Amino acid sequence: MQTFLANYWPHIAAALTLCVQALAASHAILHKRDSRSAIGWVGLIWLAPLVGALLYTMFGINRIRRKARLLRDQTARRPRTAAEVRSSDQLQQLLGPEGRHLENLAHMVGEVTKLPLLAGNRITPLEHGTRAYPAMLDAIEHAERSIALATYIFNSDALGDRFATALEQAVERGVQVRVLVDDIGSRYKLPPILWRLHRNGVPAARFLPAFLPVFVPYFNLRNHRKILVVDGRIGFTGGMNIRECGAEEAEGAPSDTCHAMNDLHFKVEGPVVAQLAAAFAEDWEFTTGENLQGDLWRREIEPCGSVLARGIADGPDEDRDKLRLSILGALACARRSVKIVTPYFLPDASLITALNVARLRGVEVDILLPQVNNLTMVQWASTAQLWQVLEYGCRVWYTAPPFDHTKLMVVDGLWTLLGSGNWDARSLRLNFEFDVECYDADLHAQMEQLIATKLRRARQVTLAEVDSRSLPVRLRDGVVRLMAPYL
Repeated sequence: MQTFLANYWPHIAAALTLCVQALAASHAILHKRDSRSAIGWVGLIWLAPLVGALLYTMFGINRIRRKARLLRDQTARRPRTAAEVRSSDQLQQLLGPEGRHLENLAHMVGEVTKLPLLAGNRITPLEHGTRAYPAMLDAIEHAERSIALATYIFNSDALGDRFATALEQAVERGVQVRVLVDDIGSRYKLPPILWRLHRNGVPAARFLPAFLPVFVPYFNLRNHRKILVVDGRIGFTGGMNIRECGAEEAEGAPSDTCHAMNDLHFKVEGPVVAQLAAAFAEDWEFTTGENLQGDLWRREIEPCGSVLARGIADGPDEDRDKLRLSILGALACARRSVKIVTPYFLPDASLITALNVARLRGVEVDILLPQVNNLTMVQWASTAQLWQVLEYGCRVWYTAPPFDHTKLMVVDGLWTLLGSGNWDARSLRLNFEFDVECYDADLHAQMEQLIATKLRRARQVTLAEVDSRSLPVRLRDGVVRLMAPYL
């Protein structure tokens, strides 16, 4: 036997290598939806024997299979609530003849999400950390029954300490608290805040622990959602993490300071808060196995405002493509104007086509991006793509420093999309996000005013400017763009 192995081990190793590569390549061919992604992985697998298969096993396979589907099944079977019944009539009244085309968008998003559009909500914009964090802390400090908090980044800095203290005090009052932090997001500042929370009796968990021992900000399949639900009736969502960066209003602040960041968050009240709570409960059950049921966590809420709203949970599992399809639907339905504010703009071919088709139909399309990005390679890759929307007449604007982390989309004076999602592959394909679509003229007017303020300090980017970059810069940007799905 030893003689046989000594004589034939190279052939055995080659055969095993061939089998491993064939299995990995077959898996990529069968399971990758994007043909370009499948081609890239198959090429890497065969061109880099064993290493390619190992990389595909580590980074190319989506192992996310959600366990918390009970709530969805219950939602599909239960009778319509009063808020759902009212929403249909109120939507027609709100839209009127000028906005009747957006009924198709509401129907389409309902088909995609399998969630109802709910009437009777109040959505309050909270610009900058100076408004958002005090409101969130006040809600935590006055909690009587339950607190559910999910965030991508929860730093162990001065702001994080304030939140940790408020959560610990809530536990001492007898409030049921659950805190979910993404594993990579928990490593932005050491020691992780979860150590303190565990030590002080706050139930907390890390979402999808990564096997890498070091901090890797570009690691995918992350929970990028920002959800806070207090007593099952008050919610917060948007783009803000819990960190000192963004804790102060950044207007006029030097761009190299930690606090130099503009951002936008929202306080949510009304029946749609139940959809925020449901998204948190699903993430929590997936992570810990604990099923958060009952009125302690979710309850029917009386109407308190005029906004019709619906949550859009998106992720690389059963929720795949829900946010991207909702955005495509909005672009297809738009008739007058589309305004987009995003910190990271790396849209795929379908989104680029939809933006250009909207513009060619006569829709005014404005895209606001930060002039100075906090992720340099993302800015390079984004610049390499701008010509694709500029050449068809979409307007691109660079907002003045400091860095703007706002995520917002408004359409035709009535439809607003807010939440955690960016216009890049990580948000639209690889990470877990939560957004809310809203139908309301007053909320839309507030968002239009906010965007108008940004535009006053912005400068328009032209196709000539993008084309005038030097050859080395264009090559640099183009090479980085090839990595766009993983930036």
